[in-house]
Amino acid sequence: MNSSASLGGVAGARGTVGVPDSADFHRLGLAGCIDRLTAPLRRQGTCVHWETPHHGLEISASCASLLYRSAQEALNNAFRHAHATDVTVRLTAVFHGIRLTVADNGNGFGQRSAGRTGSGNAFPQASTADGGHSGLRTMSAEVQEAGGTVAISSEPGAGTEVTVTIPLD
Repeated sequence: MNSSASLGGVAGARGTVGVPDSADFHRLGLAGCIDRLTAPLRRQGTCVHWETPHHGLEISASCASLLYRSAQEALNNAFRHAHATDVTVRLTAVFHGIRLTVADNGNGFGQRSAGRTGSGNAFPQASTADGGHSGLRTMSAEVQEAGGTVAISSEPGAGTEVTVTIPLD
């Protein structure tokens, strides 16, 4: 397998949000692998929109894997909790990095219970006995460990936007 992944074309293949082994970056590219994660949303009638660069961008396999897992968490939340009817997945090349944004029009949640994370901001205390945002916390820790940032914007009844930025330097 190649040590880099391409942001190339989006593939409309089957897949489930919860299957981590469905990523074949060499064959499908990062966007294609993430698109496979959207199949359960589409099957339940959610409209999925894609915004990707029109040019290829080479990224390491570890960066692609981290972005894939981040998309998996955000899409899983949209599928299992948000009851969204509309989801937008955006991959963007930014100065010395790459950004993934997953936005939905679902239920949303209060910032008090989930928080924001990025450069130094930690999640506020929240009960995780029922799984309260533990996936978002884990995702944020992994992204920060790689030198990236996570921003989560959500309001009850107004949907959620998860933005992950990873440096490529």
